[in-house]
Amino acid sequence: MSRYSMEEFIKQTEQKDKGEGFFELETPRLLEVNLDGLVWAKAGSMVAYHGKIKFEREGILEHGLGTAFKKALTGEGASLMKANGTGKLYLADEGKKIIILNLQNDSIYVNGNDLLAFEPGINWQIKLMKRITGIMAGGLFNVRCEGSGMIAITSHYEPLTLRVTPSQPVITDPNATVAWSGNLQPEFQTDISLKTFLGRGSGESIQMRFEGEGFVVVQPFEEVKRVEKS
Repeated sequence: MSRYSMEEFIKQTEQKDKGEGFFELETPRLLEVNLDGLVWAKAGSMVAYHGKIKFEREGILEHGLGTAFKKALTGEGASLMKANGTGKLYLADEGKKIIILNLQNDSIYVNGNDLLAFEPGINWQIKLMKRITGIMAGGLFNVRCEGSGMIAITSHYEPLTLRVTPSQPVITDPNATVAWSGNLQPEFQTDISLKTFLGRGSGESIQMRFEGEGFVVVQPFEEVKRVEKS
């Protein structure tokens, strides 16, 4: 086989079954779902599939009036779709790195923009954070996932997990915060010195403070979507 030939390209990039089950990382940035039933996925994340699969956007009242109200209040939300059927489904989100987590009676909070897919047995609920003028979309809401089953989350580049202990709280930029353990309840704080130094519109002056026992996952990237002023 000659170097750079079409045959070599196909051999290097073609889909390969790894036998890993429901979720399988086809590449670090492409998730394969071996579907035989239902999976929840981020709306717009489908890049390819084969088999008999039907896609349906989440109904506005499908998870209750409270969830619908929270989405309306934030003006955004964790926009989800259901994929139902049999076949192979391929999901991706802006080329971000994908992390698969197998929850076993665990709970985790995920930034609403970083939740890619999860099994139907996972209980989920949108949680609102305290709204502060100037906070970008990444810091306004998150999704609590709880139970047993697999979820897939995304991160720009390699994520870093920081331990939170009673003697060592962790402070993060909301736009760089991907996920945190389900027992932690972060608070927003404003760093006055940073606000003065960087300007009143700076996102770095608004921070998330995690206290207690657990972990928080951050990424080396700020997902900034500033609120437009009227």
